[in-house]
Amino acid sequence: MTYAKTSEFTQEQQELARVAKALAHPARVAIIQLLASRQTCISGDIAAELPLSRTTVSQHLQELKAVDLIRGEIEGLTVCYCLNTELLRRVHQQFTGFFVEATSNGACGPDAGCAC
Repeated sequence: MTYAKTSEFTQEQQELARVAKALAHPARVAIIQLLASRQTCISGDIAAELPLSRTTVSQHLQELKAVDLIRGEIEGLTVCYCLNTELLRRVHQQFTGFFVEATSNGACGPDAGCAC
């Protein structure tokens, strides 16, 4: 059995991978977009906006919360969720740098005449 040696990768690489994994479901992308458009939201409102059950939405919220993309505050019987904009800004910069680096040398691609 092989084990992932995440400690061999930089903190930035690990953070990008965690966030990418958390965003790897369209429901979670939709939740982030909904929270961004409203600034804050109560979990019941989120479930009403998506074609998913309240339980499924709750599971997706927990996944996003586990990587700190969203934060939730208990207000009586509801939880009010909001975006962690500090993390989103940092990850935005990291992803931008990642894609700029990955595409800047033009070594291979459909227009480069690459043999692979």
